[in-house]
Amino acid sequence: MSMHPRYPASGPPEDPFRGGGTPLPREANPTWMGQVQPGNYRSAPGHQGHPVDAFVPPGVQGSAVRAGRVRSGSLVALTIGGSALAFLSLFLVVPFLLSNIGAAGFLIGFLASLIPLSVVLLTVHVIDKWEPEPKRLLFFAFTWGAAVSIAVTLLIQPFFVLGFQFSDEADLQTFMATVQAPIVEEFAKSLGLLLLLLLARRHFDGPVDGVVFAFTIAGGFAFTENILYFGRAIAESADPAGDFAQVFFLRGVMSPFAHAIFTGTTGLVMGFAARRGGTGVAVAAFVLGLLPAMFLHNRWNSMGQGFLVDYILVQVPIFFLAVAGIILLRVAEKRLTRQRLLEYSAAGWFTPAEVELLATFGGRRTALRWAGSYGRKRQMKEFTKAATQLANTRQRILSGRDVQLHQAEERQQLQRILALRAAVAR
Repeated sequence: MSMHPRYPASGPPEDPFRGGGTPLPREANPTWMGQVQPGNYRSAPGHQGHPVDAFVPPGVQGSAVRAGRVRSGSLVALTIGGSALAFLSLFLVVPFLLSNIGAAGFLIGFLASLIPLSVVLLTVHVIDKWEPEPKRLLFFAFTWGAAVSIAVTLLIQPFFVLGFQFSDEADLQTFMATVQAPIVEEFAKSLGLLLLLLLARRHFDGPVDGVVFAFTIAGGFAFTENILYFGRAIAESADPAGDFAQVFFLRGVMSPFAHAIFTGTTGLVMGFAARRGGTGVAVAAFVLGLLPAMFLHNRWNSMGQGFLVDYILVQVPIFFLAVAGIILLRVAEKRLTRQRLLEYSAAGWFTPAEVELLATFGGRRTALRWAGSYGRKRQMKEFTKAATQLANTRQRILSGRDVQLHQAEERQQLQRILALRAAVAR
């Protein structure tokens, strides 16, 4: 550091970026997540104190620029296309809601639905804290769930029912709740996941990302569905206050995460597939991931007279199992990030002290406090985010898929790491 502000008598705050030595050797597969085959493993590119351009193979840098443009174009197309679809879907969804529950029911249902939605989105924020996804992708996921998937459901379900003949209204309602809803709704929601995996693969790095996107889509779907259920309790009941309270307790208190858990299983499967292969694997994971989502949805909608018993003995354990699974995913994600950064550290890009700061929440808090004391908190956040993205790029390289493309991206990211470090340590 060339210049520092004045410090109290106790001395300047500790500089967490001073460090040295060589990190201890680490195994390539520190967790069950992101396992690397021996034939795909390769050392990180060496730094050796020279500019990154010194070892960029001829022609690779140009391909990296072109790849970046293609991926950026896909992201823009996804954002614009998704927004257009969501806007068009509102012309079907909003009239459907208004015709069923009226303006007063719509307004009350909308406001009440914001409460369970806030709980789900807050959970998404906590899960996504390690490597935050771009806001426009989360916006796409939410609007897909809240508008497009609802429109797809409304368009498909009449054709789905046409193939079956029911003479009894009760049988029809049971069929729609236990067969049609799980199949059509999970298909409609998960189409958004498939688009994200195909068009925004750079930001769909693994199972945690899959869960984040799935929860956001499902939160949007449940939001619109809750408007209908809450509004119907107001519009169609002889005791609006009592029925609304009952429906809100059931959907807003007892089961705000029901749709999130259903679709989250699809996101989990597709997240693992994101590290394995291309379009064919993505589509296969989409189909495979629908099965547990549909099954869980069916089990939820099949609860009848013994609802409370099933809820306590089945649904509550499933919820806690989902919580435990997410915690395990987060721990594994951090360990994998640390291992990949240690490999860059061995190649000279980071000091061991930097890796410890960047690969733990405690270390990141320390780094942000230190940087904040010099007015460089924003630069430190960017540095931390860039390092995490770099670790994910290395994981994609070690998966053996599109290696040259990802190596070109890696070199661009390493150049950015140098620039960000200079901004933090100026």
